[in-house]
This record gives sequence, structure tokens and C-alpha cells, in this order.
Amino acid sequence: MFGYFQRVIDLGVMTPCEKILQTAMEENADIIGLSGLITPSLDEMIYVAKEMERTGFKVPLLIGGATTSKTHTAVKIAPQYKSPTVHVLDASKSVVVCSQLLDEENREDYMEEVTEDYAEIRTDHYNSLKDRKYLSIEKAREKKLNIDWSAYPPAPEPSVIGVKRFENYDLSRLVPYIDWKPFFDVWQLRGKYPNRGYPKIFKDKTVGPEAKRVYNDAQNLLKTIITTNKLQAHGVVAFFPANSVGDDIEVYNENGEVIEVLRGLRQQAEKEALDKSPYLCLSDFVAPKSSGKKDYIGMFAVTAGHGVDKMCKVYEEKYDDYGIIMVKALADRLAEAFAEELHERVRKEIWGYSREELLEANDLHKIKYQGIRPAPGYPSQPDHTEKDIMWRLLKADKVGITLTESLAMFPAASVSGLYFAHPKSEYFATGKLQKDQIVDYSARKSVDVSVTEKWLSSALAYDS
Repeated sequence: MFGYFQRVIDLGVMTPCEKILQTAMEENADIIGLSGLITPSLDEMIYVAKEMERTGFKVPLLIGGATTSKTHTAVKIAPQYKSPTVHVLDASKSVVVCSQLLDEENREDYMEEVTEDYAEIRTDHYNSLKDRKYLSIEKAREKKLNIDWSAYPPAPEPSVIGVKRFENYDLSRLVPYIDWKPFFDVWQLRGKYPNRGYPKIFKDKTVGPEAKRVYNDAQNLLKTIITTNKLQAHGVVAFFPANSVGDDIEVYNENGEVIEVLRGLRQQAEKEALDKSPYLCLSDFVAPKSSGKKDYIGMFAVTAGHGVDKMCKVYEEKYDDYGIIMVKALADRLAEAFAEELHERVRKEIWGYSREELLEANDLHKIKYQGIRPAPGYPSQPDHTEKDIMWRLLKADKVGITLTESLAMFPAASVSGLYFAHPKSEYFATGKLQKDQIVDYSARKSVDVSVTEKWLSSALAYDS
């Protein structure tokens, strides 16, 4: 994205560096902005910064998006480009930052402040890497989660072994499962404690009236979307026999033959002396092959994004940015609701390990149910390349959910993940990972260490 005060040129997603810089030169852009939604975008941002330096750019570079952070910008991106490089927390802050950068009187003072701040962040970052202690991967495995599998009753067999597709899913089924809090976050509407959640936010004296107005607009558009079928929801689930082998999960066909292997990463950052919690890996939640227990693994991909581009195009022709943001925000909420509703069906019907469950929507949003649905690229398994394995098993392309070159899902309003049923399964973050595990993991995946380091750059406890 490029622009100056009144004009913004949006080049869309997955735009090559060459096109970004060429357009910036042709349009004589005052500022270049990059937004990253998934981890691989971080490396691309570093590359763009390097190319801007190499080709002699002097314009400010703004960094934003879900996977970015002030620390990553200060440590990895800013050092590659001598001209101003600034992290912007969210879109609402961009106007202030742009004003500072384009104000000839205040720009120098502002950038001096940013430079000093980022230098401090880099120092703290490298000091924290030196001070933080880690277990070797062998020691971490010795302290894994130990489940008494002999006392664990046989896992119920899912009613579906293989793949089941859901096309043109009834959107009205999803509405009760919508979590509205992230919707208000999109509009930067955050009530003060205790009015931060929905529907309490409507009582907030500062943002309450505006939150109610935006919510009412969303309800009206949602009714239109459902009655006219302007957005279509499709999904796919798959279940397979599985067992863990070390930090990996072997996936079998009905004949017991290994058809894929899901690779896992384990926590290594040393815990406090009084913290006796295990060093977790997702494979801990699946019965080991050595136990002789038959277990299963599930996975899913859902979308509510088909039709978004068509709807947005109508708003674009009217220069209606509000309408565009509203459509995308509702599509995201419907996709998340689809994932929530389908997971409930999995627990109660398809896998059926929690048939007696009786929970309200609010309880579902607070994850008060048995089982988890973590996704590759997120804290429990930060490696996006594991999605390739999921897609080979799910065949999600057949319902129009594809992976881009950088392994983002398309349409953007899509959700995917793995299903784990064991009562002790829980969400966790691997945290930073040491070189010994990266080398071991690369060998298990049969890829070069440098490739693994690229995909896991933000999770490394060392400089690659």
C-alpha cells in the first residue's frame, strides 16, 4: 500500500517485491506500507527492505499486520533499511504515523525518537536471548507429558473415516456461534473494563453508541447475506487412525499403512524451578504406537469467503470503504463460527467423544469443552509447511479452499486445524526453539535446515 494523505494505491495481497517498488517509483509514492498476515510474510518484508536499500529508496517504510510486531521490526527489518522504518500497531494509528513522517518540521525529531527506541528494543532482545535458558531437545523429551494410556479407555471410532465435505453450508446455523468481540476489535471499538466484551460494550459511555450503530449495520447486512446467499460457506473434515512416534504423529489408512506423518515441535525454554508442568508437543495427546492403543486424528478446513470479492467490488465502485470492511469482517466472523459449530458437531456426533456436552455459545468461545483444534502456523506448531500435509489428506481444494505459495489460505476468510480428543489435550505455545531441535526436526522432515529456519524465523532462540 502506498500513498500520501488523500490517495492510497492498494496492490492487494501476495504482491511481488518488484511490483511494489516499481509502482512506488512510477507513482512517486511518499510512503510504502507492507502488511503481513502469516509468518512467511515476515521474511518477505526483510527482503523488500533490503531491496529498497539496494536500489536507493529514501521513502519511509511502514510495517503492519497480524504477524508483525515492534520487536521484529526493530530487530529484523529496520537494520536492513537506513531510511525510516516504523511498525504500526493497527490501521487506526497509521494516520498519526504518516503525519509525523511527512511533516518536514517534526520528522527528524520523530525519527530520532523511533531510532533510539528501536535500538533499545534490539539490545533488550539480544540480552534476553543470552539470558534465557533452554533444555536440550533430549532433556525436553524426557520431561514430556506422560499419560497413563493403559488406563485410557479406547478412543471412540469416528463415524467418518476419511474425508467428508460440506458445501453451501446453511449460514443461519452459524449465527448463534459468532463471537462478536473480535468484530468490534476490527473497528477499534474497545470498551473500558468491565465493558470490553459483547454485549457489555454497548453500555460503555465512550464507545457504546458507536458499537451499537456498527453492530446494527452488521445485523442488517448479515440478514441480506443469508437471504440472498451472497456469501457461501464450504468445509471439509477428515479422520484417520493415528499413533504418536516420538514428537511425530503417524497417520494410517484403514489397512494400518502409514500415509502421512505430522511433525511436531516441543517446548524447550526452561521453566521456573517451582513449575513442574511438562514440556509439551502436540504428539503427546495421541496414543503412542508402543502402547498398542488405537487412536485417531482429525482435521478440518472451512471458509465463508466465497462471494466476498464480488460483494467488495460493488462497494469499491461506490468508494464505500465502510462497506468493504464490514463484508470482510462478517466473512471472518462466519468462518470462525463455522469452525466452532463444526467442532461441536465433531465432539457430539462425528467423533462422538463428548456426546453429553451442554454448553452455551459463550462457553464455547472460552473453550470449556474437551479437545482442541490447533492449526499449523500458530503457537502449538508454528511451522506453516505442515498445512501441505493437511491439504493432501483433506483435499480441501475440492471445496475451493486453497493454499497460496506462502501457505496462506484462500479465500482469506478461512479457518483450518487439527482435532485432538484426549481430555488432557490443551493449547500451548512452543515458545522459542533451539538449534538442536531445528536440526532434528529438519532431518525428520527431510528438508535443509536453512529451509526450516526460514519458515520458523520468528520462533528461533538464536540468530540463523
